[in-house]
Amino acid sequence: MLNRVQPQDVEYFRGLIPAERLLVGADIGSDYSHDELEGVHRSPDLVIRAISTEEVSRVLAYANKRCLPVVTRGSGTGLVGGAVAIEGGILLETTLMNAILELDERNFTVTVQAGVLLMDLSKYVEERGFFYPPDPGEKSATLGGNISTNAGGMRAVKYGVTRDYVLALRAVLPDGSVEVFGGKVVKNSSGYSLKDLLIGAEGTLAVITEATLRLLPLPAENISLLCPFPSFHQAIAAVPELLQLGVDPTAVEFFTRDVIALAEDFLGKRFPKIGTDAALLLTFDGSDAAEVEARSEKAARLCLTLGAPDVFIVDTDERKSAVWSARGAFLEAIKAGAVQMDECDVVVPRANIIPFVERVEQLSRELDMRIPYFGHAGDGNLHIYLCRDGLSKDAFEQKLGQGFAVLYEKAAELGGMVSGEHGIGWAKRGYLEDRLGPLQVALMARVKAAFDSNGILNPHKVCT
Repeated sequence: MLNRVQPQDVEYFRGLIPAERLLVGADIGSDYSHDELEGVHRSPDLVIRAISTEEVSRVLAYANKRCLPVVTRGSGTGLVGGAVAIEGGILLETTLMNAILELDERNFTVTVQAGVLLMDLSKYVEERGFFYPPDPGEKSATLGGNISTNAGGMRAVKYGVTRDYVLALRAVLPDGSVEVFGGKVVKNSSGYSLKDLLIGAEGTLAVITEATLRLLPLPAENISLLCPFPSFHQAIAAVPELLQLGVDPTAVEFFTRDVIALAEDFLGKRFPKIGTDAALLLTFDGSDAAEVEARSEKAARLCLTLGAPDVFIVDTDERKSAVWSARGAFLEAIKAGAVQMDECDVVVPRANIIPFVERVEQLSRELDMRIPYFGHAGDGNLHIYLCRDGLSKDAFEQKLGQGFAVLYEKAAELGGMVSGEHGIGWAKRGYLEDRLGPLQVALMARVKAAFDSNGILNPHKVCT
């Protein structure tokens, strides 16, 4: 049974945390009550802006004894209510823990605090000739948040997701114990991988304070191709053939003309005119310019053979800016054009993208609702947005429930899963439980209990 924060608890934390890093009651800004999509609102009783592992340890030790709920939050860029304090209690913010602690050039690793931003890490390592491959769309997210949701991104088709680059984690358990899980080793078959349990657990098992991440040499060359296709079906049908061609693309993105138009209006700049209903955006990287160019040319020839009327090389600064700024703005552009929206972040086997999207388009007609979409064709992760537009709030909520039920049922039918990269949080728990079934849900609950017997960490999230 979790307890509410009492005056004596506030007094304890006033003695532990300087006033400028402790927010109470009316001093807590509204931004702390929601994440990026604002679908779930609940204000915490306390916000603690932690600066060290030791401080986190002392906060958790006290909270665990008092059975006070604790939610860890980075930049608040999540989309499923994962960092919203549903039970009130303590919101533990990590953005001030933003130091890059070590670059180990001989072992190709970097060790960072959890509050380091993805864009700052990328800039730091690339200036030194290294490369951190995970590339989620929100570059202002913290590494702790990326790890907690096992974030993916556009480069997953070639390089994998965040889990593939986490070698070690320093984490604080609910009772305040500090443990290091993993190490700077390339492989490890030493018992259960407890480190991997923390990755994607959304702060329900422990509070991650530091991470040691695997790096690669920075690719010296990269080329992007914009490949318009007469129809969405032709664009997606080209993806398996591209992957079988052996050209090893870094990213394979798909989008429709409707989404491009939204991004153009949002940014106030024009996208290269494709003149078709859909397009693929392909990228290739490597250390040798001639080899990268040869792979991209081979892919371009295949796209032309499969029905693309043209292939554009994204080579000039102007074209790179137009294409990549538009791609990076898709979510914000859709959000700006909607009174309210919610997202379905499913992943299906790559070969099943077409039947899933056909169901999305059919659903849009059935509900008389605008449902724009785009996604990562190379790994089957789709982002589908159900938009409120002129609907009343009650009508929108009703159609949202109907739409999500259809989409997650279709994803399961096609062998997919509830989330490809944004996590489960508060919003998607019921859909995850339906997809996994009672046995797997019970196993997850037992893992949760083994780490957090009092249930103080991020309650009511994932399957807890």
